[in-house]
Amino acid sequence: MANPTYTAGTYAGEFSGKILGAALLSASTLDAGAVTIMPNVKYKSVLQVGAWANVVKGASCDFDATTTSLTLTEKVLETKELQANAQLCKKELRDEWQAIEMGFSAYADIPASFEEYVISRVAAQVADALETSIWAGAAGADDFDGFQALVFADATVVDVVAAAVDAANVIDEMGKVVDAANKATLQKSDLTLYVSTNVARAYIRALGGFGTAGLGAAGINNQGTSWYSNGAQLTFEGIPVFVCNGMGNNKMILTYKSNLFFGTGLTSDINEVRFIDMADKDGSQNVRVIMRYTAGCQIGVGADIVYYS
Repeated sequence: MANPTYTAGTYAGEFSGKILGAALLSASTLDAGAVTIMPNVKYKSVLQVGAWANVVKGASCDFDATTTSLTLTEKVLETKELQANAQLCKKELRDEWQAIEMGFSAYADIPASFEEYVISRVAAQVADALETSIWAGAAGADDFDGFQALVFADATVVDVVAAAVDAANVIDEMGKVVDAANKATLQKSDLTLYVSTNVARAYIRALGGFGTAGLGAAGINNQGTSWYSNGAQLTFEGIPVFVCNGMGNNKMILTYKSNLFFGTGLTSDINEVRFIDMADKDGSQNVRVIMRYTAGCQIGVGADIVYYS
């Protein structure tokens, strides 16, 4: 990666000690444990999916297993190796805002404040990309198939045609997803309705009194738009609603947590950023930021998934 480009600034005095960055998504799906995380997947892991039939039958004096059948199918979770690399030049930093903090020697060190900033931002950028890939990723040189691609490709997944979701129709549309699920799926203790951010916002607004489902103009507990505290748990008909920051607009997935799998080698790799000063290695004034990790997704039983798309 090339060294960064610095735009003209208004330096007036000593470096303030703070560097701002745009707000980024975090890998909230993993942070919240909203899917099943499978560590120690070096390359591939096989998921065995079993389907039982004719287990119960009329009693007799003999042991008879001839009518009971178990069909095993395999799903392969394959991880992809990914990396984040960046290179910064200490000279360019010294010429800009941080000369005082770096000192006046030609052999200046990177300020601790800047090192901390770079590490945190690279980690945040990776978390942003990872959260998007988990849901909307498409296999390629720099990505892996996320859950949207996996459920779309599985013919056994129950599909519900999506609409442009807003506060007026969101409750009906969420109801369509729940109504399409089979009875066994609805009985799962870890059943979750995964929704995109625009669906979540429409649902929050509807419950604040802007829907058309008999909620009343003042919404829940007559609190209007103030009813919801950002980050609070949402539910729909008793089903936990998880807001997927990386999911595409107007999309929902209904299934249970133990039916969606995220695999990686070491979970610590996703949180490890290495900051290497190259001065003692090649005599340059560069510092390198390195992050390497593996990631991949897979679904279990397709028939136990409803996809609104």
